[in-house]
Amino acid sequence: MKQRIDRRHALGLIAVLGLAACSREPQESSSPGDIALTDAIDALEDMGKGFTAGTPMSRQVVYVLFDPQCPHCGHLWNASQPLQARTRFVWMPVAILNTKSQPQGAALLTAADPVAAMNEHERLLLAGQGGMSATSGIPKDIQAAIELNTELMQRLGAEAVPFIVTRHAGTGETVSHAGSLSTEALASLIGLP
Repeated sequence: MKQRIDRRHALGLIAVLGLAACSREPQESSSPGDIALTDAIDALEDMGKGFTAGTPMSRQVVYVLFDPQCPHCGHLWNASQPLQARTRFVWMPVAILNTKSQPQGAALLTAADPVAAMNEHERLLLAGQGGMSATSGIPKDIQAAIELNTELMQRLGAEAVPFIVTRHAGTGETVSHAGSLSTEALASLIGLP
């Protein structure tokens, strides 16, 4: 006899297994991504919009698609801090979780100092305060950029955030990961010693 697992039990099971990611409800018409992993970095670099944290001139670039309302993205932001002296992270906001996602993403993209804004936003989000305040009046080009980031995420076949894409520093292979990681696990994914 097959048992049905309800949503609360499934979420508990996910937490126990350590899969720390946020996702929207699955959509019936969702299709696999049409951008191959081998082309992901070029697609994100050419079409995506984000802000840089870390070493701007680093050859090691890590792209992170994140939803500003995702606490797991906040944990990944914190885990990335010790690696920023050796790596350039490009944080690309998407809007999949709720109505606050797009305005907060826009506020981060247009901030005079996006890294300081992200630090404050994640502090507030992880403290259970919902993150930074953001107006719903979003410039059309920024709204279009966040929508394109969200589309890129879907075209990459990602179903959860944070979604990480990078080249492994040792092998040069393009790798990806959905979900938060510890600093050590993130360094391993990136290929940093």
